[in-house]
Amino acid sequence: MKMTTAMLVIGSLVVFWASTFIMVFLPTIHWQEEPSDIWRPMTKIEEEGHRLFVRNGCSYCHTKFIRVLDWGVGAHRIAEAGDYYNMRPAIMGTERWGPDLSQEGGRHPNDWHLAHFINPRFTSPISVMPSWEFLGEENIRKLTAFVQYLGWQMASARMERQEYWNALATEAYLAGPDANIRWLHDQVPRVWREMPNPYPASDAALMRGKKVYQMFCINCHGPIGDGEGAAAPYLMPKPLNFTTLRRHLVNNRYIGGILYYQIMNGITGTAMPFFKKDLESEKIWDVSNFIAVHFIGYTDADISPEGIDAAYEEPWVNPYPPPESEGPTAGTPQKFNPYEEETDGR
Repeated sequence: MKMTTAMLVIGSLVVFWASTFIMVFLPTIHWQEEPSDIWRPMTKIEEEGHRLFVRNGCSYCHTKFIRVLDWGVGAHRIAEAGDYYNMRPAIMGTERWGPDLSQEGGRHPNDWHLAHFINPRFTSPISVMPSWEFLGEENIRKLTAFVQYLGWQMASARMERQEYWNALATEAYLAGPDANIRWLHDQVPRVWREMPNPYPASDAALMRGKKVYQMFCINCHGPIGDGEGAAAPYLMPKPLNFTTLRRHLVNNRYIGGILYYQIMNGITGTAMPFFKKDLESEKIWDVSNFIAVHFIGYTDADISPEGIDAAYEEPWVNPYPPPESEGPTAGTPQKFNPYEEETDGR
């Protein structure tokens, strides 16, 4: 067969129309029309938010489906075709520059999303997501409604949980800082309230904790830990002021386990998210030490009850005086050389 002008034109047209059929027309043919067991229809505001999601190209960075290989990153349900029943268009994206959103609904409260869409750095300091403030708050609320829809009935259950705890958390916040902290501590299981930080607050650990704080915490809790970060004006209840915690240490001593539990598990109903899927255990303990040392002035790191030191752990003795020591030196570490201390063979 010789290549002629006619063959070139006809061949090009065949390829063009075949590609158009596969990429444009074929996706509009609905093979399955059965909803999954967690599907629910969108409300009007969620449909408007979906149109904003499509129109602004959110799927260029965010997928909306969990695959089998995603179990390792904390997924708890594999996406099914029926989850996207009657969603037109069902744009799920192929890139994951941002997090997958297939089960995003109810992970954060609405005010967190408001701050996040206005400026993503307010809630995620290292985010590369652009600001959507130009949409205006009304459209941001529509977009938020759609994001909170993702997860369908599972998301609805999480949103009910968020709203329930938000009412209680807001009431506690409005009762004043002391009542608020007492309420927050009451939500932490006793075993955590009485658990000291098992890792030493060494210089290296505090530097690691500082890095974690700057990457995840600073724009809500602020550079000096007073709860006045850039996101604070959009949140209710407001982020916790760490500098008020010293007078609320459990039995005038414990703080590490409380911070660990709240960082790991979040505080549902508030903008404080859980970090158990983002930070491994030692990093949570390190940022707990950083908060305790720099904003509270005391850490219970590596005190009794203690277990066997980890194999890769430098000699360290807690230099921070107990909280009952009042006066100008309270919370001031005492100078010492850990390598001059007897280690008792540990």
